[in-house]
Amino acid sequence: MDGDRKYRQHGYQDSDRGSASYRSERPKQQGPKPPIDVTGPKLPRLVQNVVAARCFNCTATLAPDTDFRGTCPKCGAALHCCKQCVNFDSSTRFQCLKPIPARIAVKDQANTCELFSPRVTVARDVLPSATVAKPGEDGVLPAPRNANDARAAFDSLFKK
Repeated sequence: MDGDRKYRQHGYQDSDRGSASYRSERPKQQGPKPPIDVTGPKLPRLVQNVVAARCFNCTATLAPDTDFRGTCPKCGAALHCCKQCVNFDSSTRFQCLKPIPARIAVKDQANTCELFSPRVTVARDVLPSATVAKPGEDGVLPAPRNANDARAAFDSLFKK
């Protein structure tokens, strides 16, 4: 039987390996599972999503009640234009995903298109948190504002 084996390594196709007795010989852990280690890695701070319309020209966040027939409050660009529309695509015919009868020549000026709907983006809320708690202490420290603050916080972890 040993002569017809393809591999001759120890453990390859051993007759007792696949049997139920081999699996029953392994000791099973008794009792409840140990608790999760609280000293392990910290969970990341989850970032919130912000749904907002932004100006195509200056990327200023527009208020939810913005009238898109007007202009951007920051740069004065027209908001009811092709570049602000969700259907604007520069690679399609007439640069619009909807079937429009005539091409609108200037894409960044106000128009009267009936198929207009404002482009809304989903972005991460990148505002830094106000405070960061130090583990094991009751006090809270302000979040680092620059590289020197971050370096000082890192160095304070290893002080004796």
